[in-house]
Amino acid sequence: MSNVRWLTPTSGFLSGYSHTLNPYVGCSFGCSYCYVRRLPVGLFRGEPWGSWAEPKKADPSKLAKEIALAKRKGPVTVFLSSATDPYQPLEAKSGLTRALLEAMADETPDFVLVQTRSPLVTRDIDQLKLLGHKVRVSMTVETDREDMRRIFTPSAPPLAARFRALKALQEAGIATQVAVSPILPYSADFPRILVEAAPRIVVDDYFQGDGSGGKRSEALGMRRLYDEHGLTEWYDPAVVDGLVDELRKLSPGHTIGVSAQGFAPTP
Repeated sequence: MSNVRWLTPTSGFLSGYSHTLNPYVGCSFGCSYCYVRRLPVGLFRGEPWGSWAEPKKADPSKLAKEIALAKRKGPVTVFLSSATDPYQPLEAKSGLTRALLEAMADETPDFVLVQTRSPLVTRDIDQLKLLGHKVRVSMTVETDREDMRRIFTPSAPPLAARFRALKALQEAGIATQVAVSPILPYSADFPRILVEAAPRIVVDDYFQGDGSGGKRSEALGMRRLYDEHGLTEWYDPAVVDGLVDELRKLSPGHTIGVSAQGFAPTP
């Protein structure tokens, strides 16, 4: 194994976290709006983004030592993960993310957010339970409309499977949230569906969440994609405000967060 480190100090959008942890390089889901498409790893690989993913070449067991060393400087809060989905399809065979969770059970961070859109996360319920109140699984569900998923994220898991995964995690006693990130065109039932799916909901869009005030999303051609499908009115910062208002009226007791504040670690 190489000397590659697992933990990367954070800044900017994820400044509420001390570190990010990305088990993989690349991403097989290839979402149209992914900001990583505009980073060097997405631009200069020579292969289309979404067509490849590979595990980082480092020893998962070394993560425990990294966490212990980082704790000497202060609380360790980990965002797993920021530039790829930790539950890539190849995770089913490689088990890399699972191995990293096992290392965290040996040396537990003060908090870890597992950010995914894959129902495969339920395979690791046993490991997640070992982290107790220090872990939360954040499941990306940008819309309740499968036709929108097929336009924007055709390689991502079906929405119904994600909702089933959320239910299984909650039944196992694992803290969860839904990440409507970024918000895509949705049906009138979406607010109710979200409230029933998880006690915490985060809503984000291209303008607050792409790290550059919407410029990366413009460069990716997102506005053009909306226009091509007759969805122009949905490409608007006000869309987030509308959903957040609906959610708060529907269930005042829910925790509703917006953009970076919504993803912040639990105190």
